[in-house]
Amino acid sequence: MSAPISNVRPDPDPVLVDIVDYVLDFPIDSTLALDTARNCLIDTLGCGLEALTYPACTKLMGPIVPGTIVPNGAKVPGTSFQLDPVQAAFNIGAMIRWLDFNDTWLAAEWGHPSDNLGGILATADWLSRSAIAAGKKPLTMKDVLIGMIKAHEIQGCIALENSFNKVGLDHVLLVKLASTAVVGQMIGLTRDELINAVSQAFVDGHALRTYRHAPNTGSRKSWAAGDATSRAVRLALIAKTGEMGYPSVLTAKTWGFYDVLFKGNPFRFQRPYGSYVMENVLFKISFPAEFHAQTAVEAAMKLHAQLATQRKRVEDIKKITIRTHEAAIRIIDKKGPLNNPADRDHCIQYMIAVPLVHGRLTAADYEDSIAQDARLDVLRAKMECVEDAQFTKDYHDPEKRSIANALTVEFNDGSTFDEVVVEYPIGHKRRREDGIPLLVEKFKTNLARRFPVRQQLAILDVSLDQARLEAMPVNEYVDLYVI
Repeated sequence: MSAPISNVRPDPDPVLVDIVDYVLDFPIDSTLALDTARNCLIDTLGCGLEALTYPACTKLMGPIVPGTIVPNGAKVPGTSFQLDPVQAAFNIGAMIRWLDFNDTWLAAEWGHPSDNLGGILATADWLSRSAIAAGKKPLTMKDVLIGMIKAHEIQGCIALENSFNKVGLDHVLLVKLASTAVVGQMIGLTRDELINAVSQAFVDGHALRTYRHAPNTGSRKSWAAGDATSRAVRLALIAKTGEMGYPSVLTAKTWGFYDVLFKGNPFRFQRPYGSYVMENVLFKISFPAEFHAQTAVEAAMKLHAQLATQRKRVEDIKKITIRTHEAAIRIIDKKGPLNNPADRDHCIQYMIAVPLVHGRLTAADYEDSIAQDARLDVLRAKMECVEDAQFTKDYHDPEKRSIANALTVEFNDGSTFDEVVVEYPIGHKRRREDGIPLLVEKFKTNLARRFPVRQQLAILDVSLDQARLEAMPVNEYVDLYVI
């Protein structure tokens, strides 16, 4: 009896080839993308600096073996660590994502493309320090910005039409994939080696979404992206040794990704790779909140002010109706006990209750000391999420990409406030003119958490100057952040 499957090694899956050809050959000449990438860089690093004020984050930082220092290794911004690029990528990736305050991409799959900066910056810094030690030229920060644009594009374009969460997989799979491709190019993989590396990213073990959802929501969601981007660096380095790849990793019958993990469905694509994702990425500027709730928090802030002007109390509220989109209901509509900060920053009711009571929402508001305020749970119990079909449609519309929420408050005396609707958060492309000045102020605030004034000014001086930043050697820029 003949074997049912041919053992002739196939050509690489087209999805792998498209990713690799894009990374190797596509020129990035979009001024908008490069400028947005610079803003993304400073915002992402700033989020990491704020995370370093939280012991739950810093306990995971540093080398695997305490005291290890790697000559010519990558430095971790905001710390004194100098590590191998794999562990440095984990450190940078974990601190970036810890407070859920870096950029976001929303589509069939959601995620945070700046998570890839962990692998990109660590690798670029290590390569630059190694090059200088060998008497060669280092990489420049423009190389980092281009790497960011391409990682954003790979992660974001695949996310547009393909939902990994619906099959139980976490979106950090796309971080691992995008980081592998970009880091592989940075370390000089040939086209065939890069295809091998990208195939390894697909054949690798993938994270379940267990840690993002009740009843298991926990802090792994804060370091999962660091794990993914560091794994990408490791896979790229393995491919550099000449390790073979798996050309039909996606399409192989029975054993391929599509059959095993994607219900037999191939990936669908809305657009070719370019610079679309970076140009349209969403910044979290005002609130460290899961992005589907950003507009709900903004609406709640408006209602808090209205309560004050009309002399109403939160204790007078009878019901709050949250008109929202399907993705928000699926991810952050949460009843019952909230067990930890990771639970709270993925609960739309909690993220509305805090600003209604306190007129703010900060990272500290997810901690136990704030959450023990009984008024928050009382308010949560009075909230109901209702899907609005038009909100859901506009969420997926590539010309709109709204993330709308609307709040209606009813009081015990029968009175109501007019519904407050916010369609686009301050970090949306449609609100860039309002948002970027606030993003810069957020960066300044985060620099002040970690550095003396002179060091803050040195970082700002180059970070806000596009031409100077692009020309600066990576190692010199990273050195500005060393404690």
